[in-house]
Amino acid sequence: MFVLLDILSAASAWAMFFVYRKYFIEPDKFGYQVPIELNRSFFLGLMYIPIYWVILYFLSGQYKNIWRNSRIKEVSSTFSITIFGVVLLFFLLLLDDEVKSYQAYYKTIITLFTLHFCFTILPRLLISSYIIKLLRNRKIGFNTIVIGNNQRTLDLVNEIEQNNNTEGFLLKGFANQNTQIENHVLHNRLNFLGIYNDLPTLIEKNNIEEVIIGIESSSHQELNVITNLLEDEQVSLHIIPDLYDMRSGNVKVSNVTGFALIEINQDVMPQWQKVVKRIIDILASIFVFILFLPVYLFVSIAVKASSSGPILFKQIRIGFKGKPFYIHKFRSMYIDAENEGPLLSKKNDKRITPVGKILRKYRLDEIPQFYNVLIGEMSLVGPRPERKFFIDQIVLLAPHYKHLLRVKPGITSWGQVKYGYAENVEQMVERLKFDILYIENRSIAIDVRILIYTILIILQGRGK
Repeated sequence: MFVLLDILSAASAWAMFFVYRKYFIEPDKFGYQVPIELNRSFFLGLMYIPIYWVILYFLSGQYKNIWRNSRIKEVSSTFSITIFGVVLLFFLLLLDDEVKSYQAYYKTIITLFTLHFCFTILPRLLISSYIIKLLRNRKIGFNTIVIGNNQRTLDLVNEIEQNNNTEGFLLKGFANQNTQIENHVLHNRLNFLGIYNDLPTLIEKNNIEEVIIGIESSSHQELNVITNLLEDEQVSLHIIPDLYDMRSGNVKVSNVTGFALIEINQDVMPQWQKVVKRIIDILASIFVFILFLPVYLFVSIAVKASSSGPILFKQIRIGFKGKPFYIHKFRSMYIDAENEGPLLSKKNDKRITPVGKILRKYRLDEIPQFYNVLIGEMSLVGPRPERKFFIDQIVLLAPHYKHLLRVKPGITSWGQVKYGYAENVEQMVERLKFDILYIENRSIAIDVRILIYTILIILQGRGK
């Protein structure tokens, strides 16, 4: 419905803009009234201009979480994307128009912006107002579980139940570590669903969509346990802030009547950057396959001549959302390298062939992974994928390793650039902090910087 309304709005705005140009811009240019003819360009505009706008809205994430958008956010996001879209349309389609003076360009941009923004925002505001009305009357909402056992959680529950609940929280119950229900400040207000160690089960059983954490933000260990448990769950996560959080600027509310909550955004990369990142992955993979074809042939011959065994080596690794896949490399070890079980490579590792040492030094053994990138199993930049054997050991020391599975693994990573290849599990854990930093700050700009540093490492032969 939202897409259909945007298509109708964009088509209507473009039709009105077409009439405006015929009535005001072209007569000013030619000196006489130009008849309005619904020609081929008019119908092509009605066909392609709405598609153009829908693509922009999709790339900017406008169709994501539409049931949770406030009217203020709707106006601001529509305003900004309309400015960008109108300016881009002007340079693509309207800049070459013959006009009497440059002032006609200003009129053109202002008119197109005004028409498109007004035609688009009015139905959106009507829909947003209708949704807010349904939320306030609790005719629709999002099943919510509260985690905690303190006065702050009780105060928030009272506020949600007594005030206009425009966030749509439908409180289904609470969870806590303590199973003694009579000791809970919430036991007379909400159903006790269970202990938070069972959160995945509780979420599935009660169709939970929102989680509100009332544990003190200074209790880092408990917060880490809970966020790790929720890593694979499709829920929105909020934390009740304390005074320190408010003063530090961590608390964000989308409207003045909203509750003061810290929203943990697990998806920091905008939708348009995700699309651009995937396009870059595909184009770079195709480019490398074509440009490095002679290198493939040369390395293949060298690997085959260095020792018996296949040219390519494949191994099961754990990828996006814990899905296993086969990673591909040029073989750099002897074929019986892991007869005694999984081992990490070390400095002066005797299992590595003479040719393999050169391949690893310049990271040429990684080139076949561009195939994994091309088919979408990996990306150019992302945490290096590991084997389940080592992941099980890492999680015992660092449970937050699961955060790495939120994104596709990569050929290169921030951790690999800053720390290099790990020789043991402890070094893997040490490298982990750089990959966590990447996930919490990922962007196209960060990817470009990592790729540049990786290229420098390759050219300097600092791989291992």
